[in-house]
Amino acid sequence: MKCSYCGCIDSKVVDSRQNEDGSSIRRRRECMKCGKRFTTYETIEMTPIMVVKKNGARQQFSSSKLKAGILRACEKRPVPMIRIDRLVEDIERKIQNNLNDEITSAQIGEYVMEGLKSIDEVAYVRFAAVYREFKDIESWLSEINTILKDKNSDK
Repeated sequence: MKCSYCGCIDSKVVDSRQNEDGSSIRRRRECMKCGKRFTTYETIEMTPIMVVKKNGARQQFSSSKLKAGILRACEKRPVPMIRIDRLVEDIERKIQNNLNDEITSAQIGEYVMEGLKSIDEVAYVRFAAVYREFKDIESWLSEINTILKDKNSDK
C-alpha cells in the first residue's frame, strides 16, 4: 500500500478492525520510510449486476430504486422500516447469489411480490397493480381472489 505522505510502498499494518456491519475492514498502517500513519479500507469488490428491462434496455441494478418502489407500495401502511430494509437485503442477496451478471426486471418484480405478500397484502396488491399493469377492476379482483384462496388454504 502506497504511503499517502511520502509515496513509499513499504508499510506495515498496525491495527485492523471490521466496520459495524462487517462489510469492510479498516486498517491502520505505518509507513516504513517516514513513520507516518494512514488508514486504508478493504472491501469486497462486487460485480455490477445489469437489469434487463421489458423493452430490452439494460441498466445497473440499484438497491435504492428497489427500495423506492417498495416504499411506494407500503405508503400509509403499518409496515416498519426494518421489514422493508430486510426485504431489500433479501432481494439483493438473491440477485447476487444468482451468479449471473444480468437479471430481468420481471424476476426482480417477482422477488418483490413474494416478499410483500408475507409483509402486507395491501402493499402487495398495490405493487402487483403497477408491476403487472392492471388495466381494469377485473385484474384487481382476480389478484385479490388469489390472495383470499391462498389465505383460506393455509388455515
